[in-house]
Amino acid sequence: MARGRAANYDDQRAAILAQAARLFARQGYAATSMNQVADACALSKAALYHYFRDKYALLTHIAEAHVRLLLAVTQDVETQYPDAQRRLPALIERFVREYAGAQDAHRVLTEDVRFLDPADRDRILGIEREVVAHFARAIAATRPGLEPAALDKPLAMLLFGMINWLFTWFKPGQPLDDSTLAPLVADLFLNGVGGLHIDTLTQLEGERADAA
Repeated sequence: MARGRAANYDDQRAAILAQAARLFARQGYAATSMNQVADACALSKAALYHYFRDKYALLTHIAEAHVRLLLAVTQDVETQYPDAQRRLPALIERFVREYAGAQDAHRVLTEDVRFLDPADRDRILGIEREVVAHFARAIAATRPGLEPAALDKPLAMLLFGMINWLFTWFKPGQPLDDSTLAPLVADLFLNGVGGLHIDTLTQLEGERADAA
């Protein structure tokens, strides 16, 4: 008779993925062993293999789950904001917040996708291209002429160039947290440095200090 799953099976899998993402992000996928993942999860190696067959399975699950979450965010924002002028700022702000809360997984997606087999890499990068396409459409909707001029996707890639690497320097609360950084990124992309609403940011910082 096959052994049934424990009641906390899904929670344990999620905890393992979080620990594996942390290790991959800090020391690299290639330098991380299953023994290290097991130790970080306070599991035996045999117990770890009950949840994931090998290190490659961990990498695939982390990268694909993260990019599918980002796709779900774009779809959710499009449903909530049919108005094109509100949709793009909302997309930017949601993504900055998602990145702030998933820095390990995002580093894995950005840096370790090269270790995936071609079929897995193509599938995951295909989902990533869907995310970029959603942003390109949102950008094109804010200004007629961008799409016919083939500028919508390059602008989307420039925007991702701004937000994709937040995890390399962003430390929440020093001095910004994600709630103040997110509108700053949206404001900078949409209005440029000359159009930044500094007064609004100062007010947000003041409100955060009062709440503390």
